[in-house]
Amino acid sequence: MLVDGEQVEEHVTYGELDGRARSIAARLQELVRPGEPVLLLQAPGLDYVAALFGCLFAGAVAVPAYPPRKNRAAAGLAALAADAGAAAALVSREVVARLDDAAEASVAPVLQWVVTDDGDPASADEWREPPLDGLSLALLQYTSGSTGSPRGVMLTHANLLHNLTAFHDAHGSGRHTRGVSWLPPYHDMGLIGGLLSPVYGGFPMVLMSPFAFMERPGRWLRAITRYSATLSGGPNFAYDLCARKVVPEERVGLDLRSWTVAVNGAEPIRAETLERFVAAFGPCGFRRKAFYPSYGLAEATLVATGGHPSAEPVTIRVDAAALERNEIVAADPESRSARTLVGCGRPLAGRVAIVDPESGQPCPSGRVGEIWLQSSSVAAGYWKRAEETERTFGATLAGSGSFLRTGDLGAVSDGELFVTGRIKDVLVVDGRNLYAGDIELLAEVSVAGVRRGCSAAFAVEVGGRERPVVVLEAEAVTDIAGTAYAVRRAVAKELGVTLHSVVFVRPGGVQKTSSGKVRRPDCRAAYIDGLLDALGIWQEPVDAAAPPAAEAAADST
Repeated sequence: MLVDGEQVEEHVTYGELDGRARSIAARLQELVRPGEPVLLLQAPGLDYVAALFGCLFAGAVAVPAYPPRKNRAAAGLAALAADAGAAAALVSREVVARLDDAAEASVAPVLQWVVTDDGDPASADEWREPPLDGLSLALLQYTSGSTGSPRGVMLTHANLLHNLTAFHDAHGSGRHTRGVSWLPPYHDMGLIGGLLSPVYGGFPMVLMSPFAFMERPGRWLRAITRYSATLSGGPNFAYDLCARKVVPEERVGLDLRSWTVAVNGAEPIRAETLERFVAAFGPCGFRRKAFYPSYGLAEATLVATGGHPSAEPVTIRVDAAALERNEIVAADPESRSARTLVGCGRPLAGRVAIVDPESGQPCPSGRVGEIWLQSSSVAAGYWKRAEETERTFGATLAGSGSFLRTGDLGAVSDGELFVTGRIKDVLVVDGRNLYAGDIELLAEVSVAGVRRGCSAAFAVEVGGRERPVVVLEAEAVTDIAGTAYAVRRAVAKELGVTLHSVVFVRPGGVQKTSSGKVRRPDCRAAYIDGLLDALGIWQEPVDAAAPPAAEAAADST
């Protein structure tokens, strides 16, 4: 563990981890029964890792959660504890010291607190193997809540083993692998990919706090260089952040030649980001074929599809107008109205079906539909939500058994999955299907001073029509009207649609989940209720009646 993200190291061997985990498990077994949920309220680090495995060794159900902190609302944690029905919470002395009266009072009355770094190592001998099988629950993985309220995904031990096996078989990891992870350990990518994966594969993993990475993204790349890491990854925004924030002076001395599997997943993968990263760090030894695009979600444990190691990412240029009609059509080479899609690989273990979300019938090849998954990695359902479990996990195709409805849109071309967006993030404007991510990207690159990956596009009803709005984070905007015009012009020129409103908010003003995904529904609600902390707002006049195509044509001259 890089305690400071730089030089200060803390080590634990697998043998030491086993002893610490059994010691924690023995204490837990005195307080909870197998199958009871236990909150993990630890800061990222080795204490968290020991607590996680202590929970699993005790036969309890681990519920990862961000630890409460002073001056931070604890209502969300109290709600999660109540929803999970947690019997106990594993904490460290460091976390206890951070608690204020409000945070402690919100959860302490209903939980038994176990301070994990106060135990007696000799108690490891008191641990007894719990009665477990593949169907026993291992984790309650609460979803990010990017399109709704968080829900506890029930993952069994069989789910975990199946997904870990598929992931390792796909990119060939083993004892020769060396990993680096800064990812938050509270969600699938950091939890399963960063913590369980190295234990399954028996290889060393260097951890650092996600806060250390966000403070200085170059720390991630320096750690890869220092430890000659072969495996590391993150969401698309992490690569984009490095390309923008790691200045040329910081790149001196970086050696990324060892990095052979650069996982990119958990959010839409942008072809522009891949190219910027290669341009920035190719001189440091990074190879484009190291990129490992993937697709997955908490309901499928971690990963559902992935690329082939040492193969170039698959990209296709498609006609933007056809995509609005849910069709994948190759764009004319000379066309300016095109969108580049990045492939997310092929099913690692199981089946992917593309289905019309309305009719429930399979889509023909080249047609965009909802992504349905069938795999032993698919979770047992949502905790205490029988109806929602049936609706999401009980979809059927004739003679093919049950599928998971992901809520994501995509298409399969030549066996490769291309993810185009989420159903709830599609804006229907004047009969056209527009993706929120496309509007956000165009708005972000059209002007200087706005933060990449920190915008939200959505639609609101104005005069009986759905009209698009974009909210952008910015440090400062001196000319609201002029900057908004540049944003509107870029969107109109590329998409042929006029924005009803452009809102500039202070950094942090775009609401996100704990894993960094934009909460578009919440941003929309705050906009409608006038609750955005706005630096400035441009809004089209009430009587504006120019059709989108007219403004697009006018602005393109």
